[in-house]
Parts: sequence; structure tokens; C-alpha cells
Amino acid sequence: MREFDARGIKLRLYTGDITVETSDAIVVPANSLMVMGGGVAGAVKRAGGSSIEQEARSKAPVEVGRAVVTSAGRLRCRYVIHSPTMERPSGETSPEKVYRATLAALRAAASVGARSVSFPGMGTGVGGLDPVVAGRMMARAVLDFAEERTSGPEVVNFVALNEDLLKGLLEGVEQEWRSRSTG
Repeated sequence: MREFDARGIKLRLYTGDITVETSDAIVVPANSLMVMGGGVAGAVKRAGGSSIEQEARSKAPVEVGRAVVTSAGRLRCRYVIHSPTMERPSGETSPEKVYRATLAALRAAASVGARSVSFPGMGTGVGGLDPVVAGRMMARAVLDFAEERTSGPEVVNFVALNEDLLKGLLEGVEQEWRSRSTG
């Protein structure tokens, strides 16, 4: 596990299965229609139950840059935060969309009083984004959130499904940290 301090927010990166996380909230990189078919969303639906998708779809459409919170079904967390990284199911994403989705999810976590939140590699699966780029955008969002926040999560986890994803996310986070410390 690697750990960074983002102005009072503990940012941790490690490999694992996001569907068994015990954080207050986990994040699903959704599509605007809230269809939970594939990738992380599909895994969360299978592990937590279809009620999560039904609740999310009742709040659709949700534009990129906004997030909605649902109950967690059978999952071990308290909340599932659905934050679109793409408009349509199986669509592509972009660095800007990943940044906006990550920031929206952090704000949503704060709005429900979550003290810890776990993210997968946002946009790196179905969305097709390079993990290094995703890691950098996700880290940028955490740092920007840390500057604006008055409350909210104290622990943010980036949970990678495998070592290759972890390596890419970590490289992106380190790039963002270096750019912030030198610029």
C-alpha cells in the first residue's frame, strides 16, 4: 500500500476488490443513464443486488460532473456513489470527465457525512482511459477537493483490481504530486 497526505486527507492506493470494501462509501464510475451492466458497475450490482441499480436509475439521467448516492444493498459499505464518467453505456471517457466525476463523488461523499470513500480506477475499464492519466486526474480531484472542503472524507482509497492497474494509478498520482510541489 502507498499512502499520501493531501492536506489532511489520507490518500491510499492498493490492490483489492472494491465490492468488499468497508469504507463508508464506494464509487461506481457510471454512465449518465445509471445502467449497471459491465465493469465495476456490473460487479457492484452482482455483489450488492439489483436494488442498487433500481435506485440509481430512478435518479437518471445524471450528467458527467454530478453524482448520486444510493443505498448499498448487500455490500459492506453504507453508500454507493454513482458518478458518471461517460454519457452512454459502453461509451468512452476523457481525462476531464474522470476529473469531474472524481470531484463530484468526493462532494457527494461529503454530503452524506462519509468519512472514508473508495474509488476504482475511474474510466480505466469500459471507458478505455490509460491508468496513468486516470490516476493523475483522480489525484488532481482529491487535491482540489482538499483545498475547498470544510468537511468530508478523511480517507480516500484508490482500489486497483490488479497490480498493473495499481502501477499505472500510482504513477499518475506521483506525477500530480510532483507537479503540485514544483509548480
